[in-house]
Amino acid sequence: MAPAVFKKPPQAPPLFVGTAASIVKDTERLIERSRNLQDQIVASVKQEHASFEDVVLPMAHNEASSSLESHILVFYQAVSAEKAVRDASTEADKLIDDFSIESNMREDLYKLVDAAFKKKERLDPESQRLLEKERKDYIRNGLSLPAGSKRDRFKEIKKRLSQISIQFQKNLNEENGGLWFTNDELEGVPEDVLSTLTKGDGANEGKLRLTFKYPDLFPTLKYAKNPVTRKKVFIDNENKSNQNVPLFKEAVLLRDEAARLLGYPNHAAFKIEDKMAKTPATVDEFLGDLRKRLAKGGAKEKEILQKLKEEDLKSRGKEKSFDGHYFVWDHRYYSRLQLERDYQLDQQKVAEYFPLQTTLNAMLRIFEELLGLVFVEITIEDRSAISPSGKGEDIVWHPDVQVFSVWDDEEEGQAFVGYLYTDLHPRDGKYGHAANFNLSPGFINPNGTRRYPATALVCNFSKPGPKKPSLLKHDEVVTLFHELGHGIHDLVSRTKYARFHGTSVVQDFVEAPSQMLENWCWTPSQLKALSQHYSTLSPEYFASWKEHAANQSPPSEKIPDDLIDNLIKTKHINDALFTLRQLHFGMFDMAVHEPKTHEELEKTDCTELYNRLRTEITCLNGPEVLGMGNDWGHGQATFGHLMGGYDAGYYGYLSSQVYSMDMFHSVFAKDPMNAKEGRRYRHAVLEKGGSQDEMQSMEDFLGRKPSSDAFYRELGLA
Repeated sequence: MAPAVFKKPPQAPPLFVGTAASIVKDTERLIERSRNLQDQIVASVKQEHASFEDVVLPMAHNEASSSLESHILVFYQAVSAEKAVRDASTEADKLIDDFSIESNMREDLYKLVDAAFKKKERLDPESQRLLEKERKDYIRNGLSLPAGSKRDRFKEIKKRLSQISIQFQKNLNEENGGLWFTNDELEGVPEDVLSTLTKGDGANEGKLRLTFKYPDLFPTLKYAKNPVTRKKVFIDNENKSNQNVPLFKEAVLLRDEAARLLGYPNHAAFKIEDKMAKTPATVDEFLGDLRKRLAKGGAKEKEILQKLKEEDLKSRGKEKSFDGHYFVWDHRYYSRLQLERDYQLDQQKVAEYFPLQTTLNAMLRIFEELLGLVFVEITIEDRSAISPSGKGEDIVWHPDVQVFSVWDDEEEGQAFVGYLYTDLHPRDGKYGHAANFNLSPGFINPNGTRRYPATALVCNFSKPGPKKPSLLKHDEVVTLFHELGHGIHDLVSRTKYARFHGTSVVQDFVEAPSQMLENWCWTPSQLKALSQHYSTLSPEYFASWKEHAANQSPPSEKIPDDLIDNLIKTKHINDALFTLRQLHFGMFDMAVHEPKTHEELEKTDCTELYNRLRTEITCLNGPEVLGMGNDWGHGQATFGHLMGGYDAGYYGYLSSQVYSMDMFHSVFAKDPMNAKEGRRYRHAVLEKGGSQDEMQSMEDFLGRKPSSDAFYRELGLA
């Protein structure tokens, strides 16, 4: 039972009552209000009198108040169960993007912001940062171009890129393809997965329908014994959104054209200029050096796995089917088999100790202890009491959603922090990966009071079955902790302006806080704390476990030490191959955004490039060795990151590990639950959001400049 002080949050949670009719109207109202404010500033402020307070501050306040509605209006497209609502939300996203482009290209506003900048007023550091970034945004949005055809073309490109990005993601969210297989073809796939698949009738009588959603896809690639099944699933998954192929090519061409209009040699130079890396050359050198260092290890890991494949086929009397190749659709299967054979690590057994809800609650307890927080679930019975509409169902967007109010603990002052939402299972039309979404930022209101944030974890873990709860494989435990890390960053940030709230940091740093937290999932004490065998949750679950357990002794409540030891021994198994896969994504991203000439990019076949780089970089064979060329699949058409803001930025997943490993090994490795250091991390890094230079936050926390030593040591490359 939560203490009384935590029962009544000082700020009501947001409402999720948008309809297909209301969403676009509300968006148009917000846009009209913002446009009127901009017109009013231009009409009332002369250039010679322009100041931060009269020009930038009113727009910052409007941006903050509008975001309380706009973030939710565009969020529906990722989570609503109603297609009409998702479509309206997509339209709202387009309208907001178009207005943003229009606003960022208003020369009358730019002249006032530029005049305020040149006034060199004495401002607090965060206000000065806002002024500088606001001015730079106008320049980067085409106002360095003379009025006329070039500027008009730039605006046209920006609007089209926005449309492409929204349509690309919508196609991925709405994707509902699948394949029909017999039970024999799915031999080896766990019964927990098979029991959730749709049973066929008519022409598909006796078959099961496998979708491309993660809870179906990954277990099949990991466990299906039949290589023909794995190959079919892999190739069809690469082709599930082929309507995105022309959209992808159009987007990279338009980005390149826009960058060249602004005087940059390519889109990568434009995009990386204001990141921590600063130049594409720095990124290329980092990725190229890492590739060289990993090549030998990757080849060795592949050799071991290829030998295992040969032995496996021989043991099943299928040695004649071994053709000397180790395919990309073999990799999850034989990596899993290797862990079972060499490390006695049964991932199904490990998953029994990580029921989703129990594990999530244990993760929240870790953050409570480490960062000085308290999470209080707002149960269905309590929701009506705090809902602004008086209806508890209005403060969630789907019955599956959980809500938590978040507070500082007693030592931190018991102040309110914000709201955390979790939406953890797949459904039709829902965003298909795992991500954190800001629903409303935190900031200081014009009257000096604080507005508190709301943040959502949207994931796609398997649904509970009739006899088992949803169980997490260890890699899913890591994913959940990672995304929760983004949510915590979003919650504990305390900035003056909404623009800098939470994860609004440069892209090649944004993953570092969450990547650092992944280390807790490889620490024996924390694995023990996160675990609870599902059979101990209820008599019904125990009876279900007993059905399949034969004469085994009842399992321990917490994961046993030998299982933890075996798990931790596997942390770096096939690390080189995993990192080479990330390098494939990062180097493809740079290749399409860093052409020597626009004409070269026009001639580039993105599908051929994507598949060829995969073969060259990852050490794994694809269908090209079977004579299918490099046109067998279109993985770039499923690569949502490159249409969702990570263009010329995917390298950040690797480069931010330099910072995450440095922070962990320098500060937390000896005692991951050191509350003093946890709170120092909260206040020095997470709390700052993007309100100061990210390198400054790192240096403040570490007491020195970051070092790459821990990163290379972790990969065994020091």
